[in-house]
Amino acid sequence: MNAPLLVSPKRCAVYCRVSSDERLDQSFNSIDAQREAGQAFIKSQSSEGWIAVPDDYEDGGFSGGNMERPALKRLLADIEAGRVNIVVVYKIDRLSRSLADFARMVETFDRYRVSFSAVTQQINSATSMGRLMLNVLLSFAQFEREVTGERIRDKIAASKAKGIWMGGPLPLGYDVSNRLLVINEAEAMVVRRIFDEIVQERSTTLMARQLALAGAHTKTGRKFCKQTIYKILHNRMYIGEITHKGKSFAGAHQPIITRAQWQAAHAVLGQDHRERRSDTLSRARPLSLLRGLLFTTDGERLMPTFTVKKGKTYRYYMPNQNGHYGSGASIFGSIPAEPLEELVLTQVRNALAAPHIVQAVWDQVRQIAPDITEPQVVLPMQNLATLWQQLFPPEQYRLVRLVVERVEIGSTGVEIVWRDAGWQSLADELRPGTIGAELAELETTV
Repeated sequence: MNAPLLVSPKRCAVYCRVSSDERLDQSFNSIDAQREAGQAFIKSQSSEGWIAVPDDYEDGGFSGGNMERPALKRLLADIEAGRVNIVVVYKIDRLSRSLADFARMVETFDRYRVSFSAVTQQINSATSMGRLMLNVLLSFAQFEREVTGERIRDKIAASKAKGIWMGGPLPLGYDVSNRLLVINEAEAMVVRRIFDEIVQERSTTLMARQLALAGAHTKTGRKFCKQTIYKILHNRMYIGEITHKGKSFAGAHQPIITRAQWQAAHAVLGQDHRERRSDTLSRARPLSLLRGLLFTTDGERLMPTFTVKKGKTYRYYMPNQNGHYGSGASIFGSIPAEPLEELVLTQVRNALAAPHIVQAVWDQVRQIAPDITEPQVVLPMQNLATLWQQLFPPEQYRLVRLVVERVEIGSTGVEIVWRDAGWQSLADELRPGTIGAELAELETTV
């Protein structure tokens, strides 16, 4: 009597996937059916040495159009670690609906000598015929996915062309009931106020401040800012239209404002835009020394702004909150730019001559170039302080931004936070043959 042939064990992993999380909370769902069918298939092949691994790989609610699935990633990691010999799925589209993604998986399977089987399709990737059938079936699966996507996009476009709202963030002034937009009268009053007041006030900044004082809020409960007001003023849903890819269609919902209100508001917006554009082209933006450097002690940024009165330009630094929500939103008001900038320039000039700063720069230079002598660094530093007023504004601007990290303004005064790396860069500039050496020579000859 012949001894039975020994078959080497093959560790089999069952992979399951459904693209929707519907019914996942029920006692028996598609995931359960796939898992049980896979385990039964493995058991039927026990004579071939097939053994189910204790861990099943299940992706509930994930699309097969990409590989961003946690269980799939865990399966591929276990394959690379040598823990799996065969992958079993109910159908091949459970593993992937993308031909390119599946090709990459097959490469991984081949690299680690892992085969692939489908319960309902009798496909074995270990044979050339099995590979051919896999590619054919996956091509159809990818085609089906692309056609489904096109149908969904066409349905959305057709529904919007009929004026049907297809979801997304709810605009202020509307609620949704039975998939239809209905007017929220309390919010609609705010929308009408915005369209009416832009014609009277002609300033979104002023409107933001007034809405804040009135306690009005956006749909998400936040205060109004200029950008929010602009979005409302350009939303055609308020005149009863639905937009899709730049085209407008008559909506199935009721408008909140009249077309006359819309046209009046946009006449003002268009006029203001042309005036701002003409004003910008007619004069250059004033140079702001502290742009991006000025903060309050609470961390709020102050931005440069200016106004022109009787042909004269007046520059200020204004808190961000005032710019978004109108004057008075921040505890800090607008600060005149010239005296503040002069104060910072003076402190920078004093720092250039301060003994401890000069010593620190000299220490940096000595590390960079040990052959340089102390007078070769100290003298240019002193000259920079002496000749500071003679430097052109752009050079002062460059040096300030080189050595200043930020400027903090508070109730007790102004504090400068120095940039350590900037002093290192300045030290490098003061080496012989650079601007520092030229200034030293200039001072010696004067």
